[in-house]
Amino acid sequence: MAKGTVTYNEDSIRSLDWREHIRMRPGMYIGKLGDGSSADDGIYVLLKEVIDNSIDEYVMGFGKTIEIIISDHRVEVRDYGRGIPLGKVVDCVSKINTGGKYDSAAFQKSVGLNGVGTKAVNALSTYFKVQSFRDGKTKLAEFTRGDKTTDPRMSKSGEKNGTYITFEPDGKVFKNFHFRPQYIENQIWNYAFLNAGLTIVFNGQKYRSENGLKDLLAKKTKEENLRYPVIHLKGDDIEIALSHSDQYGEEYYSFVNGQYTTQGGTHLQAFREAVVETVRKFYGKQYDVQDIRNGIVAAVSVRVQEPVFESQTKTKLGSLNVAPKGPSMRQFVSDFIKQRLDNYLHRNKEVADALEKRIKQSERERKEIAGIKKLANERAKKANLHNKKLRDCRIHLDDKHNGKGEDRRPETMIFITEGDSASGSITKARDVQTQAVFSLRGKPLNCFSLTKKIVYENEEFNLLQHALNIEDGLDGLRYQKIIVATDADVDGMHIRLLLLTFFLQFFPDLVRQGHVFILETPLFRVRNKKETIYCYNEEEKQQAMEKLGSKPEITRFKGLGEISPDEFGQFIGEDIRLEPVLLDDETNTKKLLTFYMGKNTSTRQEFIIDRLRVEKDLVEEAV
Repeated sequence: MAKGTVTYNEDSIRSLDWREHIRMRPGMYIGKLGDGSSADDGIYVLLKEVIDNSIDEYVMGFGKTIEIIISDHRVEVRDYGRGIPLGKVVDCVSKINTGGKYDSAAFQKSVGLNGVGTKAVNALSTYFKVQSFRDGKTKLAEFTRGDKTTDPRMSKSGEKNGTYITFEPDGKVFKNFHFRPQYIENQIWNYAFLNAGLTIVFNGQKYRSENGLKDLLAKKTKEENLRYPVIHLKGDDIEIALSHSDQYGEEYYSFVNGQYTTQGGTHLQAFREAVVETVRKFYGKQYDVQDIRNGIVAAVSVRVQEPVFESQTKTKLGSLNVAPKGPSMRQFVSDFIKQRLDNYLHRNKEVADALEKRIKQSERERKEIAGIKKLANERAKKANLHNKKLRDCRIHLDDKHNGKGEDRRPETMIFITEGDSASGSITKARDVQTQAVFSLRGKPLNCFSLTKKIVYENEEFNLLQHALNIEDGLDGLRYQKIIVATDADVDGMHIRLLLLTFFLQFFPDLVRQGHVFILETPLFRVRNKKETIYCYNEEEKQQAMEKLGSKPEITRFKGLGEISPDEFGQFIGEDIRLEPVLLDDETNTKKLLTFYMGKNTSTRQEFIIDRLRVEKDLVEEAV
């Protein structure tokens, strides 16, 4: 046998129990792990898996209220459905492929069909408790990382029927995690919009919708930003709401059986195609697809028997049919849109006129930049983008995955930096497989209130959109995370604002879909001869000084260029700290940009001066 050859025999074959397999390969069950800074991080998937079961009870006609409490790292969910059959409480949360949803008569159009959800929550939690209340009796069980710790007998109870689950995600799996209330609120609102009449109480606040997807669009958009009132159409197993705004891009919220399919799928593709076909037929004109969809704001929800998703996290629908022997998804959605949307436009002339006016506006703008666009593409090629401005990575979000080995596409990210020193440090420290670096030259243009024409006329913006591959929308986006990495000084903050203005003005979908982040880098390095501690704020610096004792050496980093590549590697690896750029539903983007990036006003000047004073005080304290 050659030296170093690995022996492969019967002893090499292992059988893992359900807990070991979930903990060894959590990505198979909940997608990426993360620390809670992204809406699709694992801790929110755990929460969703528990709530989904409660929602399914409501859909089946049992329990009109769900109560959720989240404090620190602990989650509690109580529903008032039928309750898990008492003799199967332990099996339902600890025996893989066990559940009531294999009985299609009981859960015909459920989200969770694989009997995996709560088992994954159990295995990935340091503490997990399940308790069922049913017909005057109760049964509970407690677990640690999937191992049962307590299993008392059934007992009498005066509680209403239902299920109560408590869990604490494992900090060894989800490092430095914490729940962000905004992500949870969005998640809960979606449940409310999709289940009109259901009341969800989250940390004492009630969430309820009476008008379904119409309420969703009303909350997600501002009425003054819409070109016409929301069109709201409902049918058997399908509901849609749509309008157009003055913003660029397309904004969709798609759902299957109450599950938010963030990556869309066959139902959303069918909807997009059907809207184009219906609009063209109604106006009798072959309007360009881009002109019809530009500025669209829409939500679509379908109910499907035995849905097939492209992953356990259920973010993309793969089903081609509405039911095993039913019509195709494309036909089902297309027939509904062609009939109901066409009827609506015939009956509402003002809406039809406003829609066509928006389409013609997009058409004019597209034709206006057609010539410039061609020249801009040629300039991008001559600039040798991938060798000069962009230090690319080897894996990209839009790569086709062959299913072999670990899928690292969700890990892809691009750092947008200022100056050669900062980009050089990150480039030397990065993971060349998944991390790319784009280097800015000077401050970008303030593009507020400008048209998309400027994106092609301005070299920096043109090269950046080509690097991201978002010229024609997000379908070709090459990186999961777009990370703004600028210095934490006044100039760095200004560049950060200019970049965010660019994204919000021309590619708002990037922000809405959670792709844009700010890189947090340490402000201080505290060290003695034995240990070095990097601190991100004043409080951490004080704690480090106390820990190291005597008089440790303290360095304040004034810019990214001062951080060596070796040090940078520690800040952009597993422990990378990212602050997501979030827009809550109350944010009026136009007003926000007008205040920060519009013409100077005395109010804004006072706002900036006050914060400069705070920054000056912090710097003086640090020194």
